[in-house]
Amino acid sequence: MKSRITSLAMAMSLTALSLTAITGTAVQAADIKKPANFPTRPLTMIVPYGAGGGSDQLARAMAGAMDKVADIKFQVVNKPGGGGTAAIPDFMLAPADGYTVMEHIDNAVSAYAKGDIRENPASDWVPLCMTQITFSQIYVRSDDDRFSDWDSVLKHIKANPGKVSMANLGKVGSMELVVMHQLQEALGIKVKQIAFDKPAERYGALIGGQVDLLFEQPGDVRSFLDAGTMKPVLTFLNERPSVFADVTTHREAGADFDPLTRFRGFYVKKGVPADRLAFLQAACKAGFSEESYAAFNKKKYMHLIDSYRDTAGSIELIDGAVTTYREMYKQLGIGG
Repeated sequence: MKSRITSLAMAMSLTALSLTAITGTAVQAADIKKPANFPTRPLTMIVPYGAGGGSDQLARAMAGAMDKVADIKFQVVNKPGGGGTAAIPDFMLAPADGYTVMEHIDNAVSAYAKGDIRENPASDWVPLCMTQITFSQIYVRSDDDRFSDWDSVLKHIKANPGKVSMANLGKVGSMELVVMHQLQEALGIKVKQIAFDKPAERYGALIGGQVDLLFEQPGDVRSFLDAGTMKPVLTFLNERPSVFADVTTHREAGADFDPLTRFRGFYVKKGVPADRLAFLQAACKAGFSEESYAAFNKKKYMHLIDSYRDTAGSIELIDGAVTTYREMYKQLGIGG
């Protein structure tokens, strides 16, 4: 089964943000001009997952970067639940005045494709920009003597069908569960998926020995990798990245499919005044290039895939993902 998400993430070139006039003044990333009387108070940034996870870290890093380049203060509000959908009502109830920004991931796209939410992220929301696109891996505890590499994990799974447990997101149709479904189908194996909505719970379950495996993205668990408490055993990418040159890829393991990727970005509601929208788009673009944010992305291994998308590029990415998810749901028989 082929997915267009990976090809979009890998092949689309960096697109320049279309800069519009704000109250008669051209907006430039190096010299961003605020609209009249905006903002006059801190903006709210809604994060649909718990504190400490990848979305939370990204939101706070981008909030800091946008503050540096455009003098925008943010109040970050975590609203976990429902695999990322619990935050959407709060976002939709907020006025379309530019004072509410939502960070969200591809789970919003898959939820729309499946029919779990009515709002199309590409048209009912306005994506200011995408700032992270990354791949996933399977992790084990570094001190787990049963697992030295993927071959040892696979051997254990086959010897204990349906008993080896994995901490994962529990939202049916999510990127994580779709990819794991593809892997299991390709290799003829069965792994018990344990749902955890909060990142800290997933990580704690692996470290504490409540589960055997963890499905996650490398940047989100970088601190555990650096501390030597987790190690990757399988990478969902067509080729080995240099920083994980000793880790088997899913293709090398015998799973012939193009893996879905994780992408994260920032949205405002449709209907935000044009001058405020253009200001926030420009601030998002400049924030992506800001020194501290660039360092954050590199630290999180987010520099391994060309991540930035402006509004137009984000819409193209989302539209392609919606089509792909719907095709997958039909083939996998999980709705959509």
